[in-house]
Amino acid sequence: MTDRPDAPGRRGGPARRPPSHRPPGHRPPRRRPARRARTTPTPAAVVVERLAVLVEAGVAPTRAWGHVASVEPEGPIRRLALAVAAGGADGVPVSSGLVAWLDADSFVGVPEALEHERTWRQVACAWRVAETSGAPMADCLHAVVGALRAADEARRDVRVALSGPRATSQVVLALPVVGLLFSLGLGFDTGAVLVGTPTGWACLVVAVGLVTLARRWNALLVRRARPSPRVPGLRPELLAVALSGGAAWSSGLAAVDEAVASCGLGEVADEPRGGAGAVDEAADDAERRRCEVVLDLSRRAGAPAGSLLRSEARELRSEARTAAQTAASRLGVTLMLPLGVCILPAFLVIGVVPLVVSLVSSTAGSW
Repeated sequence: MTDRPDAPGRRGGPARRPPSHRPPGHRPPRRRPARRARTTPTPAAVVVERLAVLVEAGVAPTRAWGHVASVEPEGPIRRLALAVAAGGADGVPVSSGLVAWLDADSFVGVPEALEHERTWRQVACAWRVAETSGAPMADCLHAVVGALRAADEARRDVRVALSGPRATSQVVLALPVVGLLFSLGLGFDTGAVLVGTPTGWACLVVAVGLVTLARRWNALLVRRARPSPRVPGLRPELLAVALSGGAAWSSGLAAVDEAVASCGLGEVADEPRGGAGAVDEAADDAERRRCEVVLDLSRRAGAPAGSLLRSEARELRSEARTAAQTAASRLGVTLMLPLGVCILPAFLVIGVVPLVVSLVSSTAGSW
């Protein structure tokens, strides 16, 4: 008797089914649905830090933008990186490519588009300073990353501080509706009074107007408490970068002024944002004056101007962070103003007045 090569336990091993065979009732495994592309753009600090590492490793800036674009998900940052890389291949400076892409309103439709545009214009400004002054590009990018991360942390802290007051304000805005439901729950026909009598119509108009006013007032208070997208301490940081490239003090100041103007930071600051444009312009002027004071101190004491400027930039960022946290803490008190002026009167108008009218009419009818 001969051994069959396909018999189980023999030298030939167990018989194998053809790859196309499927047992009855077999279902192929379900594939997980592909994840949707991220809608929130990658933070500028993350992208700039990647560029800094690549440039420090010896990659040309234009090629570095192309490498960054290859790992970005579909979205505005990927389009930005591709546009800058394509422009750099044609001989367009990186800073000019950044500004040209931003001038095309390419962040339209993105949440907080103005903040993203302002941040990237500041990146273009830093890149322009490094290009014109001859400073090491990697050192400039690392300095920008530090400034961007400090600004992001300050904004994150403010968002956390604002979350409580904003949630409280949303609950308070529902008080008039709660008052109406409470009166209905007591068995009074306040709905008929509001819909079918001139007094009820007047109550509805007044209550809706007060609630609308309170909502807009709340939104204005929250908007004013939010920190500006401007990166504090950017001017002294950029001036330190310019001086590290061997520029004279007057040339460094002129290079920073030219970069701020050519990258459109003044135009973005003029955008209507609850008066933030004028505040940003005043803060930028104050930073320039402080840079001049630091340079004068460096000349008198013979100390390195770059170290003093970077120390001043850290101090400016600390001051801005403290001011933003103070404004967020103060918001918890100021949000009580719409409550007392608008919401409580609206609660009385829509919850108490119809109740009294219904009570009086039912009592008069019983007589």
